[in-house]
Amino acid sequence: MDKTVAELFAGVGGFRVGMNNVTLKNGQTHESATFKFVWSNQWEPGAKNQYAFDCYNKRFNGGSENTNIDIAKVDKTTIPDHTVLCGGFPCQDYSVARSLSQEKGIEGKKGVLWWEINSILKAKKPPFVFLENVDRLLKSPHKQIGRDFGIMLRCFYEQGYGVEWRVINAAEYGFTQRRRRTFIFAFRKNTKFFADELQKSPKDVFLKDGIFARAFKVKNKDNIISEIEIKKPKDMVEFSDSFKADFKNSGFMIDGVVYTTKTFPVAESPITLRQMVEENVDEHYYLDSYAREKFIYLRGRKKIERTSKDGHKYFYSEGSMSSVDSLDLPGRTMLTSEGSINRSTHIIVDPQTNRERILTPVECERLNMFPDGWTDTGMPEKMRYFIMGNALVCGIIKRVGRQISKIIDQEA
Repeated sequence: MDKTVAELFAGVGGFRVGMNNVTLKNGQTHESATFKFVWSNQWEPGAKNQYAFDCYNKRFNGGSENTNIDIAKVDKTTIPDHTVLCGGFPCQDYSVARSLSQEKGIEGKKGVLWWEINSILKAKKPPFVFLENVDRLLKSPHKQIGRDFGIMLRCFYEQGYGVEWRVINAAEYGFTQRRRRTFIFAFRKNTKFFADELQKSPKDVFLKDGIFARAFKVKNKDNIISEIEIKKPKDMVEFSDSFKADFKNSGFMIDGVVYTTKTFPVAESPITLRQMVEENVDEHYYLDSYAREKFIYLRGRKKIERTSKDGHKYFYSEGSMSSVDSLDLPGRTMLTSEGSINRSTHIIVDPQTNRERILTPVECERLNMFPDGWTDTGMPEKMRYFIMGNALVCGIIKRVGRQISKIIDQEA
């Protein structure tokens, strides 16, 4: 089985950087040959400038396999055959409804990217799928907890896949950022891996034999494993309307039976912000008096009276946070507002100057474990921050990628 990959919602290549141990030297990309990326797609809706794609295309040699088109407009049958489909996609409303034309059955809400993934599963039937999403995916939506992830699992089941998932906080496994994300690995029932998983107990999958257990050690304190029904009702619209479930941070679905449990990390020593700091940074990263005052207010405790659209008065409350981020801890979760005057922006005391400043774009790249200067491709600096806020921790991908490589080696 070839180690070929198609990458969706590619951004600036986090999956590819992680899976292939990519480095950057003198502006040139050096990429190992573990996986061959045969196709990628990156499209930023409504954006005049496609900065993320331009970065990806430049770093990965501008081949015709790198596409910049709305995924909804892609004929899925034209995507090259591949062994692994990967990508990080947004958490959206995955509910389904009856189509206006009844003979077409059901359809997902337009513009929801999960349905594009599902269409590729139908058209290409890749043996393995590796996806990333926010941790709240398991609880979405608030009014029908677990429905959206249940729909995903139901789709995987109907397409002939088993699934493992784990919510992973990168900092708990020796990485540079307290970034918590849901990772999903799916495998088709015609693979040797599926047959092997079918013989394992859920507990063994969670704690030692599953793909995530091999890469990220966990323990299970209470041994409580819940079983969740996703085969009924048979009608997908009824399923969407009625399904609720309490999915835990670890889970396993095999042959349509879903098991889930709460696991706890066997923690590893993290890399701290101090180890990420650049030297001799430019003056414009330091806080002036205006920015310092704004940050003091934004990071302070507040209770503000507001009025809703219907005239109802209420108080918006916000607790205080430290005025600066400790250099002896991993970074907090980066958001797309990083680098701006925003409550979530990191503020550090520069070890060289003892002055307060924001992180540099290179330091943000380091928090996600990209090579230094990866996004220095001519885009505006604010976009470098935005893109890193959207990215993932490549070290997580690297560890899972190693396990995927071993799994493929064992296929007939």
